[in-house]
Amino acid sequence: MIVRRVVLNSRPGKNGNPVAENFRMEEVRLADNISEGQVQVRTLYLSVDPYMRCKMNEDTGTDYLAPWQLSQVVDGGGIGVVEESKHIHLAKGDFVTSFYWPWQTKAILDGNGLEKVDPQLVDGHLSYFLGAIGMPGLTSLIGVQEKGHISAGSNQTMVVSGAAGACGSLAGQMNRNSHIILCGQISQYNKDVPYPPPLSPAAEAIQKERNITRERFTVLNYKDKFQPGLLQLSQWFKEGKLKIKETVINGLENMGVAFQSMMTGGNIGKQIVCISEASSL
Repeated sequence: MIVRRVVLNSRPGKNGNPVAENFRMEEVRLADNISEGQVQVRTLYLSVDPYMRCKMNEDTGTDYLAPWQLSQVVDGGGIGVVEESKHIHLAKGDFVTSFYWPWQTKAILDGNGLEKVDPQLVDGHLSYFLGAIGMPGLTSLIGVQEKGHISAGSNQTMVVSGAAGACGSLAGQMNRNSHIILCGQISQYNKDVPYPPPLSPAAEAIQKERNITRERFTVLNYKDKFQPGLLQLSQWFKEGKLKIKETVINGLENMGVAFQSMMTGGNIGKQIVCISEASSL
């Protein structure tokens, strides 16, 4: 079987702006048979996210992100449907997701690296598992719960900065004796600076004078809270308490376009690329 995929064509450089041409399309042949423990999947939706900018560099600057390799298939958050399975817990027709989904129309994957998802949690909006009912939603929810220093009945104010993206449109920060939760600063990702970027002397003086804490937050440190968090987000969505925004581009050939647009503020809410429709089984 011949499938289409997206590979890393070039690197923008640590201080460069990524463009669609950093990626290219090519065709590859899938194996005719799958092995025990594997599944063949058809890709439905793929995610583009700010953290991927770090993976475009030879050195990502962090120990939990591996760089993409030139001329190799790109990966990230994805969701698809099982077309053939030799995995004990997965069957044809199951919907599955992974943080390391290859940017391909179809793929053969290790079933142990996939998580089965229930379409009822998102009222059939499967792409939501890559956004509000997925990692960005968990980042928002757990970040506020764990780092927001929320006190019941305290009349606190939450300010959301940079609030148009997948996480910012859901969550928040700042005042005297307040707390800044650092979880991504996309405006700094095309610069060769450490994360979190250093403050200016004037900003540091304000932070000290007003007794403002500034803490970095990484959602991967709270994996034990993922499942209850997803159930909570799903409940709020179904109750109409969580408003979900998406920007959708169609076609694997537009992955680079979608990534460039996301990096320059072209999306409201989660940026999604639709590869195929679930109904086309």
